[in-house]
Amino acid sequence: MSDTIRALEASSPSSALQGLWGHVWKHGLLAALAWAATAVITVGLPDVVPWGSAGLFAAITGAGAVLFLILSLSVHRLGRFSQTLLHYGPWFLAIGIWLALWELTTAKTGWLPKPFFSPPHGLLNVYVVESQRLLICIAYTLRLWSLGFLSGIVVGYAGGIALGWSKRVSYWGMPLLKLIGPVPATAWIPCTFYFFPTTFDASVFIVALASGIPVAILTASGVASVNRAYYDVSRIFGASNWYLIRKVAIPASLPHVFVGLFMGLYYSFAVLVVAEMLGAKYGLGWYIQFQTAYSGYANVYATLLIMALICAGIVKLLFVVRDRLLNWQKGFI
Repeated sequence: MSDTIRALEASSPSSALQGLWGHVWKHGLLAALAWAATAVITVGLPDVVPWGSAGLFAAITGAGAVLFLILSLSVHRLGRFSQTLLHYGPWFLAIGIWLALWELTTAKTGWLPKPFFSPPHGLLNVYVVESQRLLICIAYTLRLWSLGFLSGIVVGYAGGIALGWSKRVSYWGMPLLKLIGPVPATAWIPCTFYFFPTTFDASVFIVALASGIPVAILTASGVASVNRAYYDVSRIFGASNWYLIRKVAIPASLPHVFVGLFMGLYYSFAVLVVAEMLGAKYGLGWYIQFQTAYSGYANVYATLLIMALICAGIVKLLFVVRDRLLNWQKGFI
């Protein structure tokens, strides 16, 4: 009799609903509601000041809401991708809530007034209207940054190996490096005007200096901290100094090198805006300065978001490269 009752309870509509609810991605469903609320707020409430692209932003957030709704009902069928969605579920919900509050406090109520603050669809309107100029500025900025960053880390890496390997080089070079290191790279701008023939070369030098110093210091620290027993064992088997540098010192110092690369990356982006002030005609830093002069703060925020995304993408790429190069150290250190 009890087995019959259990079977009836298991087959009841409430049990079926509970089983279905157990397969629903809760954060995805809540994120769908938050993104849908953002879309409704964007087009349902009037703007205090017109910004443009409200309909496009509502369409994007509405499409996001539909996507999250579909994913919330089918996430258990997505295999390994479902783990990523479940991990970032709270973030999707938080972004939806943040966008809704952002719209309310700026465009709809004016609590955060123009021009000092911009709603999300105001930033989107900047991308729509200024897309061509922003693409040119991105290309110019990546050109300047890549030349400065790459030249800085190459020189810094080579100098760091020399400082960490040679006591004589370290005796003369490390005090100078410690003296120059704390000085902001932008403080050398007056000198760059004298030593470099063009403002572009001066800008490259500023970025290179900001990225090269942390790489040099951390590389020297990594090379100097290698266990001397490794060198002694290698010398017993007839290894030359060049072999010790290539096969022992450099591989063992790579964790320190990547710390310096991450620091140099952030420092280089920090000085990029100032570096592009030195006579640049295009670039994200130049664009920020130009729009600030005319109180175009929506354009400034949109540009800062682009720079943040570029920097985050390069950081992610560095993590991938680091994990591949240091794969041999898993389980060893």
